[in-house]
Amino acid sequence: MLERYFELSKNKTSIRIEFIAGLSTFLATMYIIVVNPSILSQAGMPFSGVLTATVLLSFLSSLLMGFYAKNPLVVAPGMGLNAFFTFTAVKTMGIAWETALGAVFWSGIIFLLLSLFNVRTLLLKSIPVSLRHAVAAGIGLFIALIGLSNAGFIVANPATLVSLGDPTQPLLILFIVGLALTAFFITRKTPGGIVLSILIVSLLAYFGQAYFGLPVSSAEGWFSAPDFSLLFALDFVGSLQFALWPVIFAFVFTDLFDSLATFVGVAEAANLKDADGNPRNIKKSLLTDAVATTLAGLLGTSPGTTYIESAVGIEQGGRTGLTAVFAGLLFLPFMFLSPLLSLIPAVATAPALVIVGVFMIRPVVQIDWKSMEEAIPAFLALVLIPFSYSITQGIIWGFLSWTFLKLVQGKYREISPVLIIIDILAILSILTGSHAQGLL
Repeated sequence: MLERYFELSKNKTSIRIEFIAGLSTFLATMYIIVVNPSILSQAGMPFSGVLTATVLLSFLSSLLMGFYAKNPLVVAPGMGLNAFFTFTAVKTMGIAWETALGAVFWSGIIFLLLSLFNVRTLLLKSIPVSLRHAVAAGIGLFIALIGLSNAGFIVANPATLVSLGDPTQPLLILFIVGLALTAFFITRKTPGGIVLSILIVSLLAYFGQAYFGLPVSSAEGWFSAPDFSLLFALDFVGSLQFALWPVIFAFVFTDLFDSLATFVGVAEAANLKDADGNPRNIKKSLLTDAVATTLAGLLGTSPGTTYIESAVGIEQGGRTGLTAVFAGLLFLPFMFLSPLLSLIPAVATAPALVIVGVFMIRPVVQIDWKSMEEAIPAFLALVLIPFSYSITQGIIWGFLSWTFLKLVQGKYREISPVLIIIDILAILSILTGSHAQGLL
């Protein structure tokens, strides 16, 4: 049944490969189960309630992505979106978290309308080819930066902004060992190599905690009861007041372009494209993303979005929605077993993220670097995604610069009406962001 439904043979994969890919993606994304509650709890929401909502959203949305859209992509509450929810909407603007959840819900409804009427698909198709390649490579650099930062290999430095961490620190040594192991398994084409590396480093971290003083947590107990207190706790009516429209717009724009960029980047890097060269099953994937955001407001968490870390599972051979199904199923037990998540430290998944950066930067060679009107926007998108720590900012400035250069070159016909709409939304987003920074 699984073979027929997911067309495993046609996609040159198997149930075993899809399970390993799903496990790999889950291990790379499971941090959200604890990280999301730690951020949203600062908005006054109960930690245990957000944890339950996070697990439920990740489970339901990933299953929907797998069974409906048939793509190997995990959907979960988005990083960045949860920070905007807490620090801008609630703590800075003074919005009650119940009202902010309402804003999340209504932004999801807007997503659904945009997806049902194919507006989001039109937006995707309007992205210039050079920017598609650049966004894919930029996301790869972004993922690698996250991994290097998680491991302490790259650290903040007041004099030089960033610098290398102390190579004598046990945690950094463990990361280097993990990176070497992951690279070894990948080059030898070892089945499940990424998962194997993550498990080995986790074991080393666990034993190193006792013998070398590694700052790695251990599980405090095994069981934690779910908390459904945030279910339907949103304020439907209060979130529609005019003063909250900029908040809803910010959720819409950020989630829209994060998901679009992720679909484009992963599709380009893994060649998961249809006959027209667009990401496979794009309309169904975008509908799933829209449903995830709507569900997020109802369940009690920040907007759901497609995770770039899904590329970890794709690198392990995941090619169908069965990868997302397996990953989604793996989330569910941790609604009860969340303390065990601390046994897989960030340093264990960091090497996998760096290797995925290598995997995703491949499309950069397809950019025409000799054509400056293509190269400059592509370069801005490529570097601003990791440098600004935002996929949205990279794609915004890539779009605006591409449009500007086409205008000054007199190539008006290459600028589609949809791209003009995107540029207007991008400018509005910049202005909205500037207003929020002013409040801060």
